[in-house]
Amino acid sequence: MFMKIVADLHVHSRFAMACSEAINPKSMAETAKEKGINVLGTGDILHPEWLKEVEKNTVSEGNGLYALKGSDNKTAFVPSVEVSTIFEGRDKGIKKIHNCILLPSLESAKELSERLSKYGSMNSDGRPQLQISAAHLVDIAKEVDKKAFIFPAHLWTPYFGALGAMSGFDSIKEAYEDREKDIRAYESGLSSDPKMNWRISELDKYTLISNSDMHSLANMGRETNVLDLEELSYDSIIKAIVDRDAERFKLTVEYYPEEGKYHYDGHRECGYSVNPEENKSTVCKVCGKKLVIGVLHRVDDLADRPVGYVPKVHIPYIHSVPLIEVISYAKKKTRYTQEVKTLYSKLIERFGDEMDVLTKAKISDISEIAGEEIAECIDNVRNDRIKIRPGYSGVFGELDLLGREPEPKSRANQQKSMKDFFSG
Repeated sequence: MFMKIVADLHVHSRFAMACSEAINPKSMAETAKEKGINVLGTGDILHPEWLKEVEKNTVSEGNGLYALKGSDNKTAFVPSVEVSTIFEGRDKGIKKIHNCILLPSLESAKELSERLSKYGSMNSDGRPQLQISAAHLVDIAKEVDKKAFIFPAHLWTPYFGALGAMSGFDSIKEAYEDREKDIRAYESGLSSDPKMNWRISELDKYTLISNSDMHSLANMGRETNVLDLEELSYDSIIKAIVDRDAERFKLTVEYYPEEGKYHYDGHRECGYSVNPEENKSTVCKVCGKKLVIGVLHRVDDLADRPVGYVPKVHIPYIHSVPLIEVISYAKKKTRYTQEVKTLYSKLIERFGDEMDVLTKAKISDISEIAGEEIAECIDNVRNDRIKIRPGYSGVFGELDLLGREPEPKSRANQQKSMKDFFSG
């Protein structure tokens, strides 16, 4: 018998810069249950204090995964970390790449933390900044544990993505040199989706995965991977990713890339953004300074296939919007208000978890509990009938789920919708 697994493998703890103090093993497990997530990265597992906390509050399940100690919560934790590598490239320029690592044990995490401490502080940030090349990072991780799984984080992010506009690399091979053979997957990041990545034939050999890169509990699961596994274990998760078997790796759930904060080119200080498909000027028309080159522009620069190309071998995907964002939009209030929180809790209590609310619950039932506007918003997301003012230069995009604003770019009928994958 196979089981549906929803996995979010790239998250952060309160020990990472700019992350919520509310993040701890218990709150993570509770939030994962609300979200419908079965497998969750620990995040920041090389940070000594966080490692001790995870060790104290979890118990090994004997399969490379960990469960919350003394609890009936079924969330399975996988030791994970994001590492920032800073090094001199072959062109003598300084390179900065963010890399994710999954490990099958806390013992391996402890050893890896000790090995990497010679390259930078492991205590100052849950996302350690190390003076080491990406290739050497892979070397050491594989020496510590041959089952270590390394992949580039948010591949296209301008400043720290391996293929971002500021990276200085045009391929994963260039970034990881002779250790590229150990890179079997990459993370698409919030400002790109599979359709964009499929335009680059060189990426066909890697599996595209999607994770939240959560900095607060509310953002957990905004991107996930949906697997169908015969047994739940570290090995089975990695195998499903590497094999790219559509029977085992069912789909990725994606943030709308326009909602990501680096989709368009732009200059935050001037509030200026531009669609690179219409104008590829790299300077701000307001002040004349350089623009932050966004993901859409960068993908187009490296693309060798037309827009809309679909490779023969690929994992399906859907776009979604976090439930708390939907409610916040419908009620015209921030996600932190009591009314928004109460409506969220009512929907979770009635339907079980966020994934089921967004994909399976009857619209009429949602309307009865939360009101017509929220129900209509969810129906629009399911059918891809939304508009978005794209994000740029560190500014998140703005959603229009009810046709309130005429300006944002329409997403209608551009791709498969939720109803193509979920029923009920």
